[in-house]
Amino acid sequence: MNGIYLLLGSNLGNKKRNMQQCLELIAEKIGEVMRCSALYKTAAWGVEDQDCFLNQVVKITSDLSATELLDKIHHIEKTLGRVRKHKWHERVIDIDILYYKDEIIHKKNLTIPHSQLHRRRFTLVPLCEIAPDEVHPTLNKTNAMLLAECADALEVERLE
Repeated sequence: MNGIYLLLGSNLGNKKRNMQQCLELIAEKIGEVMRCSALYKTAAWGVEDQDCFLNQVVKITSDLSATELLDKIHHIEKTLGRVRKHKWHERVIDIDILYYKDEIIHKKNLTIPHSQLHRRRFTLVPLCEIAPDEVHPTLNKTNAMLLAECADALEVERLE
Protein backbone atom coordinates (compact mmCIF):
# COMPACT_ATOMS: atom_id res chain seq x y z
CA MET A 1 0.00 0.00 0.00
CA ASN A 2 1.47 3.32 -0.97
CA GLY A 3 -1.21 5.79 -0.04
CA ILE A 4 -2.72 7.50 2.94
CA TYR A 5 -6.48 7.03 3.20
CA LEU A 6 -8.69 9.32 5.25
CA LEU A 7 -12.38 9.11 6.08
CA LEU A 8 -14.20 12.45 6.25
CA GLY A 9 -17.57 12.81 7.94
CA SER A 10 -20.03 15.57 8.86
CA ASN A 11 -23.52 15.63 10.35
CA LEU A 12 -23.92 19.25 11.51
CA GLY A 13 -24.57 22.44 9.58
CA ASN A 14 -24.04 22.57 5.83
CA LYS A 15 -22.53 19.11 5.48
CA LYS A 16 -21.50 19.42 1.82
CA ARG A 17 -19.78 22.74 2.47
CA ASN A 18 -18.05 21.29 5.55
CA MET A 19 -16.71 18.42 3.45
CA GLN A 20 -15.52 20.76 0.67
CA GLN A 21 -13.78 23.08 3.12
CA CYS A 22 -12.14 20.06 4.74
CA LEU A 23 -10.78 18.87 1.38
CA GLU A 24 -9.41 22.35 0.67
CA LEU A 25 -7.65 22.48 4.04
CA ILE A 26 -6.22 18.98 3.58
CA ALA A 27 -4.75 20.07 0.24
CA GLU A 28 -3.39 23.28 1.78
CA LYS A 29 -2.06 21.95 5.10
CA ILE A 30 -1.31 18.25 4.60
CA GLY A 31 -0.66 17.17 1.02
CA GLU A 32 -2.05 16.44 -2.41
CA VAL A 33 -5.50 14.89 -2.67
CA MET A 34 -5.06 12.08 -5.21
CA ARG A 35 -8.54 10.51 -5.30
CA CYS A 36 -11.93 11.08 -3.72
CA SER A 37 -14.89 8.78 -3.42
CA ALA A 38 -18.38 10.09 -3.99
CA LEU A 39 -20.23 11.52 -1.02
CA TYR A 40 -22.34 8.99 0.86
CA LYS A 41 -25.32 9.64 3.10
CA THR A 42 -24.97 7.28 6.02
CA ALA A 43 -26.89 6.47 9.15
CA ALA A 44 -25.20 7.42 12.40
CA TRP A 45 -23.07 4.63 13.89
CA GLY A 46 -22.39 4.10 17.59
CA VAL A 47 -24.84 6.76 18.80
CA GLU A 48 -27.74 6.35 16.40
CA ASP A 49 -30.11 9.04 17.75
CA GLN A 50 -28.67 11.88 15.67
CA ASP A 51 -28.81 13.26 12.14
CA CYS A 52 -27.33 11.23 9.29
CA PHE A 53 -23.77 11.81 8.14
CA LEU A 54 -22.13 12.62 4.87
CA ASN A 55 -19.01 10.50 4.48
CA GLN A 56 -16.22 10.36 1.92
CA VAL A 57 -12.88 8.57 1.62
CA VAL A 58 -9.90 10.37 0.15
CA LYS A 59 -6.46 9.18 -0.83
CA ILE A 60 -3.67 11.66 -0.23
CA THR A 61 0.09 11.90 -0.39
CA SER A 62 2.07 13.68 2.30
CA ASP A 63 5.58 13.94 3.65
CA LEU A 64 4.23 14.17 7.20
CA SER A 65 4.76 11.35 9.66
CA ALA A 66 1.62 9.66 10.97
CA THR A 67 1.76 11.61 14.25
CA GLU A 68 2.35 14.90 12.42
CA LEU A 69 -0.60 14.02 10.17
CA LEU A 70 -2.81 13.44 13.22
CA ASP A 71 -1.80 16.84 14.64
CA LYS A 72 -2.68 18.56 11.34
CA ILE A 73 -6.00 16.69 11.21
CA HIS A 74 -6.91 17.88 14.71
CA HIS A 75 -6.00 21.44 13.71
CA ILE A 76 -8.25 21.24 10.61
CA GLU A 77 -11.13 19.83 12.67
CA LYS A 78 -10.77 22.66 15.19
CA THR A 79 -10.52 25.26 12.42
CA LEU A 80 -13.81 24.02 10.97
CA GLY A 81 -15.53 24.19 14.36
CA ARG A 82 -15.33 20.68 15.75
CA VAL A 83 -15.93 20.45 19.48
CA ARG A 84 -15.09 17.10 21.06
CA LYS A 85 -17.78 16.30 23.62
CA HIS A 86 -18.58 12.61 23.56
CA LYS A 87 -17.42 9.68 21.46
CA TRP A 88 -19.48 9.14 18.27
CA HIS A 89 -21.66 12.21 18.82
CA GLU A 90 -22.56 14.78 16.20
CA ARG A 91 -19.81 16.88 14.69
CA VAL A 92 -19.17 19.54 12.08
CA ILE A 93 -16.28 17.49 10.70
CA ASP A 94 -14.49 14.29 11.58
CA ILE A 95 -11.32 13.04 9.91
CA ASP A 96 -10.09 9.51 10.57
CA ILE A 97 -6.83 8.01 9.34
CA LEU A 98 -7.78 4.65 7.86
CA TYR A 99 -4.41 3.63 6.45
CA TYR A 100 -1.02 5.32 6.55
CA LYS A 101 0.90 3.63 3.75
CA ASP A 102 1.52 0.06 4.94
CA GLU A 103 2.40 1.05 8.50
CA ILE A 104 0.99 -0.59 11.60
CA ILE A 105 0.92 1.81 14.56
CA HIS A 106 -0.35 1.23 18.09
CA LYS A 107 0.03 4.30 20.28
CA LYS A 108 -2.18 5.73 23.01
CA ASN A 109 -3.76 8.30 20.69
CA LEU A 110 -3.21 6.67 17.28
CA THR A 111 -4.03 3.24 15.87
CA ILE A 112 -3.32 2.49 12.22
CA PRO A 113 -4.98 0.82 10.41
CA HIS A 114 -8.09 2.28 11.99
CA SER A 115 -9.32 -0.23 14.55
CA GLN A 116 -12.98 -0.14 13.42
CA LEU A 117 -12.41 0.07 9.65
CA HIS A 118 -13.50 -3.51 8.92
CA ARG A 119 -16.68 -3.19 11.02
CA ARG A 120 -18.18 -0.09 9.36
CA ARG A 121 -20.05 -0.04 6.05
CA PHE A 122 -19.93 3.78 6.03
CA THR A 123 -16.15 3.43 5.81
CA LEU A 124 -15.83 0.36 3.60
CA VAL A 125 -18.30 1.37 0.87
CA PRO A 126 -16.51 4.63 -0.09
CA LEU A 127 -13.10 3.02 0.53
CA CYS A 128 -13.95 0.23 -1.91
CA GLU A 129 -15.00 2.79 -4.49
CA ILE A 130 -11.42 4.09 -4.74
CA ALA A 131 -9.29 1.24 -3.34
CA PRO A 132 -11.06 -2.15 -3.50
CA ASP A 133 -7.86 -4.13 -4.00
CA GLU A 134 -5.72 -2.51 -1.30
CA VAL A 135 -4.85 -5.07 1.38
CA HIS A 136 -5.41 -4.42 5.07
CA PRO A 137 -1.90 -4.90 6.54
CA THR A 138 -2.98 -6.84 9.64
CA LEU A 139 -6.07 -8.70 8.43
CA ASN A 140 -4.43 -9.61 5.08
CA LYS A 141 -7.69 -9.11 3.18
CA THR A 142 -8.59 -6.63 0.48
CA ASN A 143 -11.02 -3.85 1.26
CA ALA A 144 -13.51 -5.55 -1.07
CA MET A 145 -13.22 -8.76 0.96
CA LEU A 146 -13.72 -6.82 4.19
CA LEU A 147 -16.86 -5.20 2.79
CA ALA A 148 -18.24 -8.55 1.64
CA GLU A 149 -17.73 -9.92 5.17
CA CYS A 150 -18.97 -6.82 7.04
CA ALA A 151 -21.92 -7.53 9.33
CA ASP A 152 -22.86 -3.83 9.69
CA ALA A 153 -26.36 -3.33 8.25
CA LEU A 154 -26.59 0.47 8.53
CA GLU A 155 -27.70 2.18 5.32
CA VAL A 156 -25.04 3.74 3.08
CA GLU A 157 -26.45 5.69 0.12
CA ARG A 158 -24.29 7.15 -2.65
CA LEU A 159 -25.16 10.74 -3.55
CA GLU A 160 -24.90 11.87 -7.16
